[in-house]
Amino acid sequence: MNGEMVLAAFRAESQRLYEKVCSLPEGEWDRPSPCAPWTVREVFAHLTTAVGRVGSMLAEPEPRPSGVLVTAAGYYAPDERFSPGANGTRVRAAQEAAAAYDDGRALAEGFDAVWRAVAASCAKEPPERLVRTRHGDPMLLSDFLVTRVVEVCVHGFDVAAGLGCRPWPTGEAADLVARLLLDGEPYDRPVTVAGAGWDRTTFLRKATGRLPMTEAERTAAERHGLRRLTLG
Repeated sequence: MNGEMVLAAFRAESQRLYEKVCSLPEGEWDRPSPCAPWTVREVFAHLTTAVGRVGSMLAEPEPRPSGVLVTAAGYYAPDERFSPGANGTRVRAAQEAAAAYDDGRALAEGFDAVWRAVAASCAKEPPERLVRTRHGDPMLLSDFLVTRVVEVCVHGFDVAAGLGCRPWPTGEAADLVARLLLDGEPYDRPVTVAGAGWDRTTFLRKATGRLPMTEAERTAAERHGLRRLTLG
């Protein structure tokens, strides 16, 4: 995907998420999220850490080009990164990260500082910049940043659901995530299942496991080009 479009989507979605939580009453942060056993606070801490990894990767030496680069879709392959053991580690890490902040406002401000620093760093890099993920995968920076847009957008669904709010994805991020799920194609028409049309947000929530999807619905969505990604 075009690096400038990806960076624009990352900026827009991160700004939207910050605006939605920066004035949140403290008690709201401890509401349960759909990502049990995480609270809203812990989901938010998880995505803050996930976004911050970009800065850590850029601080390391650039990997030499060798072999096949992992794509954004390939990053979500069903391997040991999503095993029960890895998920357990991910849960504990988010709980520890959340506890490191004095309150929810501090966590929101921490996220705001992290995403802005990441965006500024990415804007200085050339299109061919490579990074290596913590799993050892060599990737184009632009492809890895796609996965960070997925993190902010999809976990934004989780935060909104935990708060009892309507989802709030930006058009830029929703389009990018839809294209990832549809192998580069835009979501420019409602997917119709059993006579009911899904708007883009409903499609994204179902395709990422944030709303239930029956086997019949999945089959219909796959006819429209949906490919399965392994998401936490």
